[in-house]
Amino acid sequence: MLRRILARAIPLTSASFIGLPKPLNSLLIGAARLATSSGDPVADDDGGDGGEDDPFSFPDHHHQQLPPDVAQGVDAVVAAAEAKASNAADAARALERCGAEASEPLVVAALARLRNSCGAAHAAFRWAMAQSGYAPGRRASHSMLAILAKHRRFDDARALLDEMRRASTASPAAVLLLIRRHCAARDVAGAVATFRALPSFGFHPGVAEFHGLLSALCRYKNVQDAEHLLMSSQKEFPFETKSFNIVLNGWCNIICSVREAKRFWSAMQNLGIDRDVLSYGSMISCFSKSGSLDSVMKLFNRMKEAGIAADRKVYNAVVFALAKGRCVDEAKMLVQTMEEKKVAPDTATYNSLIGPLCKARQVQEAMEMFDAMLQRGLSPSVRTFHALLNVARSPIEVFDLLDKMKELYCDPEMDTYIMLIRKFCRWKQHESVEKLWSAMPANGLRPDRSAYIVLIHGLFLNGRLEAAAKYYEEMKDKGFSPEKKTEEMIQAWLAGKELAKASASVRSKGGSVSLRLPRK
Repeated sequence: MLRRILARAIPLTSASFIGLPKPLNSLLIGAARLATSSGDPVADDDGGDGGEDDPFSFPDHHHQQLPPDVAQGVDAVVAAAEAKASNAADAARALERCGAEASEPLVVAALARLRNSCGAAHAAFRWAMAQSGYAPGRRASHSMLAILAKHRRFDDARALLDEMRRASTASPAAVLLLIRRHCAARDVAGAVATFRALPSFGFHPGVAEFHGLLSALCRYKNVQDAEHLLMSSQKEFPFETKSFNIVLNGWCNIICSVREAKRFWSAMQNLGIDRDVLSYGSMISCFSKSGSLDSVMKLFNRMKEAGIAADRKVYNAVVFALAKGRCVDEAKMLVQTMEEKKVAPDTATYNSLIGPLCKARQVQEAMEMFDAMLQRGLSPSVRTFHALLNVARSPIEVFDLLDKMKELYCDPEMDTYIMLIRKFCRWKQHESVEKLWSAMPANGLRPDRSAYIVLIHGLFLNGRLEAAAKYYEEMKDKGFSPEKKTEEMIQAWLAGKELAKASASVRSKGGSVSLRLPRK
């Protein structure tokens, strides 16, 4: 049955295709900076939103482009703010003595480096605001707003947004940023209230802003709330395909519920909502993720019968489903079909092959796809390397891949380091863990709360208790709150250490010690 479906989906003209086609153009790898986006063929696509802090992404390499005197000022501000991050008053005094002069480039670069420590970033921003001759510009204000919102300091974020309104530096995108962070905190009421407050900032909540709200709700798994909001807002925002596609994509690619996706797909038909290539793409992606290759191919054929031409996202999802279903030859043939249809394969197309091959432990075939990708002049993404790093079998292989990332200008992300710290802790490769940890700053990254927690747990479970306690104290000094489990784990060890020390002291004096703990 599946063979017949595959035969309909993949034209016979591709039946003799054995390997991947030769590159159409030979491009010099490394001539331009490579992409670091996920490139996931079945990744979340919630209606055109960018990353969670877009359009105010932090310039990790901006510091390297600053004039020497400004760069020195950034170093001084960051050092002063980080040293006293846990105490706002001490941080303010340290910043006053740092000798730097506030300017927009300095503040933006300092906030980029301090973004994982909200207390330190806020102290630096307040210090800059207090300097004579400097008023925060739109970029600095937006950066600070992003940091406050990311760390769920919503009262401070709203106060800053009010100040931005008075300084005419607010924008609908800044309000949407705050909406997204409310959604991330599962604060649906706060997100909707912020959307309704747009007129107070001088902005009209139009269809684009409504789509932004729906996208934010779906991105952070509040899809049921997004659907309710969509259905109850018909008078204000009449039904249209794009609105429904956002919610459909939420069920398909965020919640990944085939049952809910099918229900909403039927609702679109019942309401007379036209279904376009994005609608089909979401459903095909959902079936692809669930491993239902038969459903993927049936819907793919039905879409073609409806006269809807597949786009790259649809092709990539089908390639992914085929590769995941061990139909690698058919997946390669579909890549050839894409080119025949003038739909050029991209990084995500190859990720669709490399990811499933790595999961199936077909590492040699995955590396062949990786080499073919480079021969085409395509840019591997962080996701490409994550798939390969996941199946690396030794520290040598890991560091060879990291060197390859550096060679191809594909910078590791915080998730890369967290994944590898876990791997090295499992392997009991403590020197490699330290090497990775010290390499973060060179890539413009500062360890965040998640990185500290993973490191501390890994060290603790490997019996490196003193090192775990050291990083625990360092994490707290930087203003990161530990997880309850981490707190209990470290405190229990410290209590045991103190008890053992007391016991040894008593024994040395010829006495005895009670091991009973005092009642609370």
